[in-house]
Amino acid sequence: MKYTSVSISRLEQIIKNTVKTIDESKQQIYDIYEQAHTELLELKEDLHTINKRITETIQGTEQLEILEKKSRRDLMEVSRNFCYYTEEDIEKAYDTAKNYQVQLALKREQEQQMIQKRKEIEKRLRHTQKILEMAQNLISHVAVAMDFLTGDLSSLGETMEDIHQKELMGIRIIRAQEEERQRIARDIHDGPAQSMSNIVLKAEICEKLIDLDMNKTKAELKELKELVRCSLREIRKIIFDLRPMSLDDLGLIPTIQRYLANYKTDTSIDVVFNYNDEIKESRGLVDVALFRIIQEALSNVKKYSKADRVIITINNDGETVTMKIKDNGVGFDVDRALKEIYLDDMRGFGLHSMKQRVELLNGFFNIKSIVDKGTEITVKIPINSRKGV
Repeated sequence: MKYTSVSISRLEQIIKNTVKTIDESKQQIYDIYEQAHTELLELKEDLHTINKRITETIQGTEQLEILEKKSRRDLMEVSRNFCYYTEEDIEKAYDTAKNYQVQLALKREQEQQMIQKRKEIEKRLRHTQKILEMAQNLISHVAVAMDFLTGDLSSLGETMEDIHQKELMGIRIIRAQEEERQRIARDIHDGPAQSMSNIVLKAEICEKLIDLDMNKTKAELKELKELVRCSLREIRKIIFDLRPMSLDDLGLIPTIQRYLANYKTDTSIDVVFNYNDEIKESRGLVDVALFRIIQEALSNVKKYSKADRVIITINNDGETVTMKIKDNGVGFDVDRALKEIYLDDMRGFGLHSMKQRVELLNGFFNIKSIVDKGTEITVKIPINSRKGV
């Protein structure tokens, strides 16, 4: 009994020493987490500042482009009719045009440097975010280890579930939301915003030409009309990506068909779409879930699978909607992809997102994939209790 008592005492002392060491390590990890969190906030502020400066620089560049074009036209006018101008006028027109060209070149170089700086900040931001997530993950795991060593096993399973499913998923959802907002902002800046700037410039040109040359004015108006059409297409595409209005107006099938037509054009991937007539009835959130799953699945096909053919089948038996999405791509390790949501794999996050959408509607989600043979996603959602939701 004495030997047993001594052994237990030594074991308890070992556990206490281990807990102390782990606790000290936890504090060190927490310090790293705090430093990373502070740096992350600073980088976000830097990113906001550089984006603001880039916007201001682009506006300045656009103004300089207008002035530079005007100075070139003035120089051409002076050169063409030099006999009516003094040497001082000619020299002044030349110097003005040259000065604007130099300013414009410097402004464009400044814009490129700031864009490069933004890329570097975004890269550091992603790296810091990864460190932050890893530190938080380690802190949580250390807490679990301490709970285990100190005998608090009652909530261990629940704690592990909270760590891996709630906390990290919450972080990734917030990150995905921020990335989506940045994508929308860039889409608007690079698309409609630029087009609107060109439209204003074209309108000013038409205004100046209308009393001078009607033929040129008509040509400019034709280009202006095409710019407006392009802007409308870009705006409609952004709206469609956010929330396809055709889901409410036309229903699920026409919306999918329209999306697939654009997808085929963009990727050259052949997509076969089969469905039965009962699918045409609107089912509210079920339709939204099915459409978003198709979007996510086809996005993964484009990024990862190297497939050249996808088959989508949707059937409604009156009680359940069943959808299958099958490709002939390279396939992947499903378990590994799902685990890598805790690292930095957005495909794993996309799979979790699809699974959660289906489970929120009391449905069934399954994915099978064989390396070098392709992937098949199966979704089943009950619809009787979901009509009009």
